[in-house]
Amino acid sequence: MIAMDDYSRNTLMQYINPKPKDIEICDVTLRDGEQTPGVVFTREEKIAIAEKLDSIGIEVIEAGFPVVSKTEEDIVREIAHLGLDARVCCLARSVAKDIDVALRCDVDFVSVFIATSDLHLKYKYHKTFEEAESCALDVLDYAKDHGLTVRFAAEDATRTDVNVLKSIFRAAEEHGADYVSIADTVGILNPSTAHYLVSEIKNTVKTKVCIHCHNDLGMAVANTVSGAEAGAFQLHTTVNGIGERCGNASLEELLVSLRVQYGIERYDVSQLSELSKMVEQYSGIPIPRIKPIVGCNAFAHESGIHVAAVLENPMTYELYAPEMVGCKREIIIGKHTGSKALKGVVQKMGYDLSRDQMCTLLDRVKKCSEAKRKVTCERLTEFIRELE
Repeated sequence: MIAMDDYSRNTLMQYINPKPKDIEICDVTLRDGEQTPGVVFTREEKIAIAEKLDSIGIEVIEAGFPVVSKTEEDIVREIAHLGLDARVCCLARSVAKDIDVALRCDVDFVSVFIATSDLHLKYKYHKTFEEAESCALDVLDYAKDHGLTVRFAAEDATRTDVNVLKSIFRAAEEHGADYVSIADTVGILNPSTAHYLVSEIKNTVKTKVCIHCHNDLGMAVANTVSGAEAGAFQLHTTVNGIGERCGNASLEELLVSLRVQYGIERYDVSQLSELSKMVEQYSGIPIPRIKPIVGCNAFAHESGIHVAAVLENPMTYELYAPEMVGCKREIIIGKHTGSKALKGVVQKMGYDLSRDQMCTLLDRVKKCSEAKRKVTCERLTEFIRELE
């Protein structure tokens, strides 16, 4: 495990003390992540992702939506039988045949969902709330009667009247649901309302609460963290934040946030870069350069003042060591590089240049950079050799 001094703690947390009391991560990359338009994982890819998630210490892996196809059913069943430490679950509509498929997959538990907002009821189901609720509770009973652990999920929960949401979660609890799940289906929450809604549900039911956030407003991780502070037990993520539209709460961002903000260190975050690149390759969705934690700019430095400080102590401009998440630091030479920073880079490369040579080299670096040509270490070496 990584030592405490490999990252800075948010010391302001001591004044508000909002640490989550108890959490687990449910990663839904293999299901919700695969619902990203154009993304399909092969059997081998799904197994590789599941095994890597397990080795990091993720407690629950949502392996898929098995009713979609026979192939999907077979893959979910295979993942359920891999012997992972993580528990394996699958998604099911409020339809009895979906439960039958889940039973054939031999998963640890099933996530039964029903949309609860007026918008979905009117335009997707063409049913009244009472009709949809009756259907969902019947299927919940069917799953429990067949010995399944059940997560009862309200789709579009965050655009559902709070009192209506409370009533269906109370009913689900009475029918034996083991979890109730708040799905922020279109990412409408903000941290304040995420905290409020989880708190209201926690005050309504004794059942464990889950939070599933989408990133349409760029707040999925913040909302998930806020929900955890309010008492949400199961936090949903995807690797690289992939998923429908703008994606889901990013696994890597959440795990590192839990470490830095709350000192939760039980996850092996040193494998995050490897996992991220794996999902990037399998999904075909490139990781943005400025993506937190795993983007190629996350530990890249060019500004002269910054580089000079980083060369003396990386913590000056890095919240955590790149090695903590399996990455490497990169010093970029360009128009913002100052003489002190350039001298430090040159010395690390094994060269000892005079003051005049350094001035000439710095001038060449800036001109090259301003012409939008990247100054690589190889090009820098060429410039230095031309000075000798």
